[in-house]
Parts: sequence; structure tokens; C-alpha cells
Amino acid sequence: MAELHVSKKSISKLFSDMQDKKFIIPDYQRPYKWTLEKCETLWNDIESFANTDAKKGADYFLGTIVSFKNGEDSEIIDGQQRITSFFLLLRAFYRKLEVMTEDDDVRGLKTQIEPCIWDINPISTKVSDKTKIHIISEVATEEDNETFHKILETGLSSDNATDNYSVNYRFFKKQCDDYAEINPMQWKQLCITILQKCIILPIECDTSEVALTIFSTLNDRGLPLSDSDIFKAQIYRNLPTVQTRKEFTNRWKELTQICKEAKVSIDDIFRYYTHILRARNNDKSKEVGLRKFYAEEQYKRLKEPLIMEEIMSLAEFWRYINSDIESESNNYEISKTARKYLQCLNCYPNEYWKYPISVFFLKHRNSAKFDVDFIKVLKKHIAFLFAKFIDAPSVNAIKDDIYGTCIAIQNEDNFNFRFTVNEEQLGGKIDGHSSSRLSRALLLLHAYLHTNQLELIPDTFDIEHIFPKKWQDTNYNGWNIDDAMLNLDRFGNKIVFEKKLNIQAGNGYFGVKKQKYNISNIAVVKDLSNYHKSDWVKEDINSREIQFKSDLLNFFKLELN
Repeated sequence: MAELHVSKKSISKLFSDMQDKKFIIPDYQRPYKWTLEKCETLWNDIESFANTDAKKGADYFLGTIVSFKNGEDSEIIDGQQRITSFFLLLRAFYRKLEVMTEDDDVRGLKTQIEPCIWDINPISTKVSDKTKIHIISEVATEEDNETFHKILETGLSSDNATDNYSVNYRFFKKQCDDYAEINPMQWKQLCITILQKCIILPIECDTSEVALTIFSTLNDRGLPLSDSDIFKAQIYRNLPTVQTRKEFTNRWKELTQICKEAKVSIDDIFRYYTHILRARNNDKSKEVGLRKFYAEEQYKRLKEPLIMEEIMSLAEFWRYINSDIESESNNYEISKTARKYLQCLNCYPNEYWKYPISVFFLKHRNSAKFDVDFIKVLKKHIAFLFAKFIDAPSVNAIKDDIYGTCIAIQNEDNFNFRFTVNEEQLGGKIDGHSSSRLSRALLLLHAYLHTNQLELIPDTFDIEHIFPKKWQDTNYNGWNIDDAMLNLDRFGNKIVFEKKLNIQAGNGYFGVKKQKYNISNIAVVKDLSNYHKSDWVKEDINSREIQFKSDLLNFFKLELN
């Protein structure tokens, strides 16, 4: 069972307990990001508290700090922004004391602040070496760590420095100076209030995993560390030189931007990559958590020399798919035909389709016939995933097939999904998905199966009810409420339709809406504008439903049987 150590501590107690020890801001943490606004809020809150509740003996609660023991040191999981800010604040107070005429009060305050920031010589009980500070930042992407440490060592900051450490330190120093000038009698008491009345609840864990779990549970304001934050730090730690670390830092920033443009997270890319690695090892076992997968054998997989090159390439691929931004290093092309099928898959209810697609890309990215083979893979995946969901709408129903497909693609074997299209059985089940999570995908696929649909359909398309869901007459051409409940949401009464035209068509009757259908660029909609009747009734829905099922089933059979 995990052990937790929790005890209420003042700032003075928490910081001075770190003699010969350090708070470690690990390299997987985010850089110091507190703004002037946050520092100003902290200062104003403490100043107000010192003038009111502090005089009544109350405490000012600053929240929790979550850490775990890393040798003698404390590795901070949650609270690094606040701890860093308080170090800067205390150093600002100490700097003010350094230039004041020393008397008993000044000396007393200095002896209370000194053990909070530095190690104290046990013999002289004074600070012998101001480089021995109680906090060390190892943040991989932060170039200003040395600035932070120098501020704590010297109490000096360049007026031209724009990093957060310098800007916030100068703010705290100015507040100290101004407060001392305006309230010379209260300034020393304010210092005592910060040291003794500002309370933190430190939670110390025996492992980093427990600390991260507690942080994720407690922290509903900040962002818990993502898996990729941990991976970034592990890769960074394995790099041998300052130059390679700097190059990696720049590359990670580039990866962050690529993922942003791709509309995916870095965690997503690493997740896709797990299935590439699993396929290379012929591994079709049950999938484990992302962090657990890469943590195996002391993060062995993150030490592979090609990992960043392949992760970057994979991210660029998904950016090309999701935003049409092509990398300069692309040796492949994704055609309009392939994009049609990708758009259909993007409407699928889960992301498992992305795993074999990622395996295919990294295996065949340099192939001269990449797009031709890609289209074949996409069509077969659509047929299987859509038909399987109609038959058994569950993620568990496809997992084993997806894992096996990843391996087959990696090994360049012919892969066949374990599914036989039974027209009668599957056709009967399609009806039940007219309002399911798959309905939008099925309607889009059906639109693309039309031989005249050469252009891409806008991603913002609407689902149009040919006979409107709302109409004025209580009984129109044989329609009544009971009929509507049974027929209006059937596939035979639905089409994909451009959003703008759908809005213009509104809830008009079929004869009126045909005018808008006529200017659509979607072939199935265009066909309706030439329909021989001016009314749309139950018989028309039935007829179109039969055709809709037949088109889908023929596609499924062609690709799967």
C-alpha cells in the first residue's frame, strides 16, 4: 500500500526543513509560467490578509504541494509554480533587508529567511555559500534556469530581462520597496506574516506514480502532466550532449506545432506509434496504458535512435490528412479518392481505424504506389468497421481484428478481416442504425459510392430529412404523426446536404426543396432534384431505403468477401 505523509506547514517551516536537501522541479514539468497578474493577485491577497485576519490569529491557506521522495530531495509534481514564486518573493524581502541599516529586527528577519533559501553552516549558523539554494529547476525546455538560480544567489536581476523569473522578481522587489517606504512600521510584520502565517499542505508520496495520481485527482484548476510530458523528459535525459539536447528541444517545439495543426495531441501520436511498435513485434495482446507501455524496461522504447524521426514523420502524416498541409519531406501523395474514404472514417465512432492506417503509412511512406495501395486499405477498413459496427456496435468486437491487421500490414501479408457479409442478416440490422453514432458515416459513405460524386463533400455537411421533421398540416398526403414517427428518421428519408443549402431549404415540402437540391454539388442530392414526382411519401422512402441498403451491402461484399 502506498504511504502518504501529510502535515500542515508554514512557508518558513516547509522551506527551512530543506537543509542539505532540495526541491527538484523535474524536467518533465512545464516551464515557470506565472504572469504578473498572478503575482499581483498573490501580493494583494497577502497584504490584505496581513492587515485583517492575520491580526486575529488566522492562517492564510495556500493550497497543497504534491511531491515524492527522490533520494533526500523532494521532486515536485504539483505546486512548482507557487513554490517558485515564493522563493522569488522571499528573495525580494531578503534583498530589501540586505540594504537596510542592520539592527536586531533586521538581523532577526534575515536569520528567519536565510534557512528558507540556502543551506546554513551548522557551526557559524550563517550562510556560507549562497549557491547552495533549496530549489533546482531541471525543466527540459526552459532556457532561463540559470537566471532563476542567479537571482536567488545574488538578489539581482537585469532590468532588460524578459523571462518570467526576472519580471516577477522585479515586481516583488518593487512591492517590497514601495511597501517599506509607505508603511515602514508594518513592513516587517508583513514579512513575518508571509513566513509564519502562510500555510501549505504538503502531500509527500513514496512513488512518482502515486504522486501523479493524487495530483490528477486533486487538481481541477491546472493541467495534470500528460504522458508525452513524461516521454519528453525521458528522451531528453538520454541525450549525451548540450547540443543534442538543444536540438531535441527545438524539435519538440516543432512537433508541438505540427500536432496543433494536425488537430491531434502529442499523446495521440505516441498512441498511434505504440501500434507500429506492437506490429513490429507481432504483438496482438491486450493493449496497456500509454505510459505503462513506454515505461517498460526503464523506458527502453524511448531510447531507440529513430524514435523522434518516426514520431515527427507520423505527426506530419496526420497533419497532411487533417489539414492538407504537406511536409517538404513528403515522398507520398494522398489523392482526392483517398480523402473521401478518410472523411468517412473520421465519422466512425472510435479511433481504432487510425492504428492500422498509421502502421501502413510508416511501412509504405516511400512506396511509388503509396496512394493506390492506401485506397485499397482504406476501402477494406471501411467495409469491415462499418459492417462490424452494424452487426455488433462495440469496441471490443473489433480490437483483435485491428491488432491482427496491424501485424499483417507490417509484415506485408494479405490480411482478411474475420467477417462474412450475410445480406439478409446485416440488411435487417442497418435499419437500427438510422439514428445511431454510425448514421452520419453511413450516409456519407453512401453519397461517395455514387459514381458521379467526384468532388469532396464539405466536412460541415448537414443531415437533411427529405420529408421535413416539422410541417404545417396535421395530415399531408397520407402523412400523420404515427407515420412520421415510423418513417422520418429512416435512411430512405435522409441525405447529406451542404449546410448553407440545408438552411435555405428549411422545412419546405419536397416539391419546393427540389429547387435547392438542383444547385447542390452532391450527386445523391442532385438526383433528387430530377425525381419524377413532386411529392415525397412513404413509398418513396421505402424504395430509397432498399436502394440505400443494396448499395452499402454490395460495397461490403466486394471488399470483404
